[in-house]
Amino acid sequence: MIKAIIIEDELKGLLNLQNLLLQYCENVQLVGQARSLEEAYALVDKLQDGFDLAFLDISLPDGLIFQFLDEIKPIDFDVIFVTAYDKYAIQACEYSSIGYVLKPINPDNLAQAVNRVRLGRSKFIDSRLEVFKGVYNNPNAFEKMSVSALDGIYFLNIKDIVRLEAEDNYTHIFLKSGEKITASKTIKSYEELLLEMNFYRVHKRHVINLNYMRKFVKGDGGYVVMDDDIRIEVSRRRRPAFMEQMKRLQTVI
Repeated sequence: MIKAIIIEDELKGLLNLQNLLLQYCENVQLVGQARSLEEAYALVDKLQDGFDLAFLDISLPDGLIFQFLDEIKPIDFDVIFVTAYDKYAIQACEYSSIGYVLKPINPDNLAQAVNRVRLGRSKFIDSRLEVFKGVYNNPNAFEKMSVSALDGIYFLNIKDIVRLEAEDNYTHIFLKSGEKITASKTIKSYEELLLEMNFYRVHKRHVINLNYMRKFVKGDGGYVVMDDDIRIEVSRRRRPAFMEQMKRLQTVI
């Protein structure tokens, strides 16, 4: 069983989440709830045996939840944010590999978020929350992202990512250092995440960092040569849009 708490200021939202967990997440045992930062501190003090997971609203009547998280470090539980639609909060969750569900809560999305929780992985949560706060507070200035890989969680400098390659529902991430990391996410999710960071999907299997592209060869079907001499095919369907991107780059240069 996953022992969980809820920190949510709206009573209606709190009761709704409780009911959804009872109906759709049989592996979750609720051990406490709070509706403010003050109540949250008291709850943590009371739960001497600890807990595994916290469902957290970001904004509470007496402050942001980050204040609470900073005060109780080191954190030894996992986190799922429960929030109304917020572009930057969602982006921050994606970059930090932190779970989230949107209000109004979809039961399937809630169950999926809970199923991603892995007991014992909370030792990484402090670093993941730092990435989250960096993106949430400075959405146009973030430099790092968290990657859930098969052998752990990595914190990568985005500028060091050379390219990404899809393999079924996994994504191989190739770094400037030559290291390869296999992430348990589809390449589409990374394409959307890195869209504004000068990355481009040239093929259904490949996303490249344009900063590491050495040249584009029009013949032989069309392909790009990366700085590490790897050739990446540009699919016929994506070639016209890619050529437009190349023109924009030339204009910038």
